[in-house]
Amino acid sequence: MDIRPLSDQYAVSPQITPDDVTTIAEAGYRTLICNRPDGEIPPELRADEVRKSAEAAGLRFVLNPVIGGAVSMENVQAQGAALRDSDGPVLAYCASGNRSSIVWALSQAGHRPTDELIAIPARHGYALEPFRSTIEQLAKT
Repeated sequence: MDIRPLSDQYAVSPQITPDDVTTIAEAGYRTLICNRPDGEIPPELRADEVRKSAEAAGLRFVLNPVIGGAVSMENVQAQGAALRDSDGPVLAYCASGNRSSIVWALSQAGHRPTDELIAIPARHGYALEPFRSTIEQLAKT
């Protein structure tokens, strides 16, 4: 497991397993967001399996599957709501952490500077520059 913090309340990770959840809870995370569609992964890693482990560990679990190359405003709004509704730090995961970074940046548009929303994920190898205009448009709404 490779947790990559984007803020003091939000981090991303590549795919996790149900066995990782106890470590995630012990690290202080309160909400776990799955941004990976079940159709991409084997049955033992699907959302319901991770959800069972998350709930057993006392974590809130949010399913917000993001299809690669097709981020929707519903995904952005759901990610933002999950962040607002969490009573502590949030860990979001997908295949690499990239989609979880994208929906975070888009959900934070207008709350943080655009340059920051692009630069922070870049420290972890996520290229959000192609989303600059979308972030700037969302910041105006």
